[in-house]
Amino acid sequence: MNLLADLPDAGAGEAFTELLRRPGIRIERIVSQGQATPQDAPMVQDRDEWVLLLEGAAGLRIEGEDALTLRPGDHLLIAAGQRHWVTWTAGDRATVWLAVHLG
Repeated sequence: MNLLADLPDAGAGEAFTELLRRPGIRIERIVSQGQATPQDAPMVQDRDEWVLLLEGAAGLRIEGEDALTLRPGDHLLIAAGQRHWVTWTAGDRATVWLAVHLG
């Protein structure tokens, strides 16, 4: 299986594909195209999440930190309870994330 093959159309909304689920870990592929988190609705998760940008480009802001621009190969850990926003994703092509939810 190839994470970059047969990507779903994410123009109308992000596409989430669960790749693996075991006790304490969930891995998913997220495909975005032009989506962003509303400013008044930050994402807050109850588990740590490690994300790796595989393809495309995106902006990410974690509360209390500088905004980041992510390119393929960039990765980071978002701690449980941290308010964060995807500020933009490439609109002209797919942005593909690998997200590992821990705990």
